[in-house]
Amino acid sequence: MANHKSALKRIRTNEKKRVLNRYKSKTMRNAVKKLRATTNKNEAAEMLPKVISMLDKNVKHHIIHKNKSANLKSKLTKMVNALQ
Repeated sequence: MANHKSALKRIRTNEKKRVLNRYKSKTMRNAVKKLRATTNKNEAAEMLPKVISMLDKNVKHHIIHKNKSANLKSKLTKMVNALQ
């Protein structure tokens, strides 16, 4: 167990951040899956900016790496453009 007041606070804040990061990460992954499953071009074109915004926010908060975000955005954009 921690011996210092600051260490106890660090444990509490780390747990709060971990839970929030897991929530944001899972929400992002579900949004990407939902976009990939979409076959309607209009729906996909409407969802794409929201998913890209979510990816950018997760990069800003260091939840995912910026290169992973760039790869996902590129692949999703190509997929949406290829839809009929």
